[in-house]
Amino acid sequence: MASIAGAHNQRVADARELRTPKGRKAQQRFAFEGPTLLEEATRSGAQILELFVTRAVYDSNPLVREAETGGSSVFIVDDRTAQRLSDVDSPTGLVAVAPLAYAPLDRALAVRRCLILAELNDPGNAGTLMRSAEAFGAQAVIFGAGGVEPYHPKVIRAAMGAAFRLALAVATPQEASEAAAATGAELVGLDAQGEDIRSLRPADRLAIVVGHERRGLG
Repeated sequence: MASIAGAHNQRVADARELRTPKGRKAQQRFAFEGPTLLEEATRSGAQILELFVTRAVYDSNPLVREAETGGSSVFIVDDRTAQRLSDVDSPTGLVAVAPLAYAPLDRALAVRRCLILAELNDPGNAGTLMRSAEAFGAQAVIFGAGGVEPYHPKVIRAAMGAAFRLALAVATPQEASEAAAATGAELVGLDAQGEDIRSLRPADRLAIVVGHERRGLG
């Protein structure tokens, strides 16, 4: 049965901390918002640890009660608390908490197609590239250790569910290079001055590297 949680409830405070990199790292969890992402997470088999929902959402969204039946902790919050938990201009009244699910680097590079985001700073760009990578058949995305992190709320939102299905990892350039050599993955960097990508004859395992928005591959 769902519990009532006020603005000063410790669970609420912990969930609110997940809006920050420090909070995500300390708790090894992340938060995402809205019925669309909950549907994507549920369909992808992602584990939902907690749900914070308004009474209206609890009564109207069957996925919330399905998650509750499956073992997720569900907390009813008032509109003000829902707004405090939200990081969007128009809160949806539904915030979910899930565990971070980083893949080992060698596993991320052992797939047939992988995307490496080399220190991208814009979370919207990163999420959009994740979504595009999945659409083109990639099975993993590796984030550069100096850029935006995979579980940033805006990355998750822009990825539109891809984050629940792709293997996600974080690496420095040296770590990625060494793991690619060990797994036999071919690294191909995208550069505006490079060769025509249509001439590429990809290896069995291919990792495409996208550079920083302004500095490129560096």
